[in-house]
Amino acid sequence: MFVQMKKTVVTEGHADQIVQKFSREGLIEKQEGFVDLSVLVKKVRRGDEEVIIMIRWESEEYWKQWEKSDAHIAGHKANLGKPKPDYIVRSEGGLYEVKAVKSTGK
Repeated sequence: MFVQMKKTVVTEGHADQIVQKFSREGLIEKQEGFVDLSVLVKKVRRGDEEVIIMIRWESEEYWKQWEKSDAHIAGHKANLGKPKPDYIVRSEGGLYEVKAVKSTGK
């Protein structure tokens, strides 16, 4: 399994905007090898908020197919030249190979 993670830090009160963006139905769910997409919000009392997007793929090859797909490229081109929203403090991402998984088997 292969995982793509993106952490976005936003100003207080704006985490829901990132959650909504990634919770809508999209083309990625129809992509071969897509396993799931999780949206996590760090629990904070006040101040900047942290949102993690975790996308799991059956393999790195399936992820590469998505990255090179016309649908994925078109989505990024649509935002080309647009300024990032003011509420985004910073973003960073990473790619991970899953080495171990534990589950209840359910």
